[in-house]
Amino acid sequence: MLKTTIQGLLTAVKGLTLTIKHLFAARTARRSKDIKDPNYFERQDGVTTVQFPKEKMSIPEVARYQLDVEIDDCIVCDLCAKACPVDCITIESIKATEAIGKTSDGSVKRLYAAQFDIDMAKCMYCGLCTVVCPTECITMTNQYDKSTSKLTDLIYGFAEMSEQEIVDRKAEWTKFQAEKEAAKTK
Repeated sequence: MLKTTIQGLLTAVKGLTLTIKHLFAARTARRSKDIKDPNYFERQDGVTTVQFPKEKMSIPEVARYQLDVEIDDCIVCDLCAKACPVDCITIESIKATEAIGKTSDGSVKRLYAAQFDIDMAKCMYCGLCTVVCPTECITMTNQYDKSTSKLTDLIYGFAEMSEQEIVDRKAEWTKFQAEKEAAKTK
């Protein structure tokens, strides 16, 4: 019993010593180190909390943060939505009656993007959507400070079609299909 009591007191003294040591070290501010520095993980003295938003930590090149979509390069293939493990990407496509243009890499666009939403509240920043995109229109940016008090503000819409355009394109496709069927029966 005496041995356990002494062990407990020694452990408490050791913990308090460490706490007091950190308390006095907090008087000095920690010098910011670049993540590429080979000694980045070496012991650092001073306050370790970054005083955000006045100070910001350096972001590594391969960091995964906010998603962005260049909708003009999107061929609406739906691969990003299928690859997403948390279903945070919602895409609705409308077929075009003919090719509607080309992307920056030369891919032919045959679908309109009626809806292309990403719910960043659900996103786990895995980057799978960026890997499977054949036209590289969906990318990770270095933006990470998009805080809001409403979850609905975290749903980003990238489609640029108005409600009237969506209705017109659907009607155009329906008419095209009807004419195609009528031509088959003749």
